[in-house]
Amino acid sequence: MSGKERRKPKPAPDAAALRAGLTPEQTRTLEQLEHFQWTLEFVRRPLFQDPMPVLFDRERKRCVALLPDGSLDESPKLRK
Repeated sequence: MSGKERRKPKPAPDAAALRAGLTPEQTRTLEQLEHFQWTLEFVRRPLFQDPMPVLFDRERKRCVALLPDGSLDESPKLRK
């Protein structure tokens, strides 16, 4: 070893697990965006609030959040 820490890559999240708990409106919007090659990357699940799915475009330059009513938040306030 060269002294650098080796980490195993994280496994890709299970698509069914990411979709669990989404509202029907969010699911419909997600399916429509997937036709345009948007990808569901992760779902924030804040306590006592609705899940917030976050999608990225195919070039990974833009991200959007799906609101509970299926509409898009094109400038989500995400913290690292």
